[in-house]
Amino acid sequence: MFDFVTGTADLFRVLDLTGVVANALLGGAVARAMRFDLVGFSVLAVVSGLGGGIIRDTLLQAGPPVALTDYRYLTAALLGALVAFAVRFEGRGWDRIFPYVDALALGCWAAAGAQKTLGVGLGWLPAIGLGAVTAVGGGAVRDIAVGRVPAIFGGNTLYATCALAGSATLVVVQSLIGTDAGLVAGTVVGASLCVVARWRGWMLPEGVSWSRLPKPTLPLTARRRRVSTRRRARSTTVRRWWIRIRGSRRSR
Repeated sequence: MFDFVTGTADLFRVLDLTGVVANALLGGAVARAMRFDLVGFSVLAVVSGLGGGIIRDTLLQAGPPVALTDYRYLTAALLGALVAFAVRFEGRGWDRIFPYVDALALGCWAAAGAQKTLGVGLGWLPAIGLGAVTAVGGGAVRDIAVGRVPAIFGGNTLYATCALAGSATLVVVQSLIGTDAGLVAGTVVGASLCVVARWRGWMLPEGVSWSRLPKPTLPLTARRRRVSTRRRARSTTVRRWWIRIRGSRRSR
């Protein structure tokens, strides 16, 4: 007889490892763009694929990070590095498939991170935060490692926001229905929102500037035209005034 709890755990373990491989491939793509060697490929793949989970487990202090105790995670990350080192991923096919794999990994990691945080006894707010850290932490550390501003800070479609939405969905659904339903709902919401945000081009607004706007400046020709008009008006006024004075003197 099928054990639903065990089946769900195994399914999300597969999805989690798929996310590790997908983000390891992305780290390998960055290493190729930076013209790194095999060591650089391996480091960026491990950081990208396992960084978020390691940060989460370190903050929770509930035992060693799972990436260090379960060899399948490190093996999956190194496998992704080797594949990215040997194969150049590019073209329309890759561009169409990878966003869905990346979105699925984000949703799964956000839900898994939030659920693990709740499992150690923390509240809903840390669960949402650590769920997002699990999903986007690896990519942020990877960008910092190569001297770039993390992509999650802005200028791209919604990503960290999707992770927050997936984590919040897990917290709400798990409190109302149960853990399994929460994991499924959190993954679906996070992944779906990420795909829709890329499709629709949704982005968060940039910082609001409250400084006073500078006065609009006229082109040089317009300024000269305005100055000449003022001068003609002044000369006309002076001429009329002088004519009046002379007329009054003559009348005397």
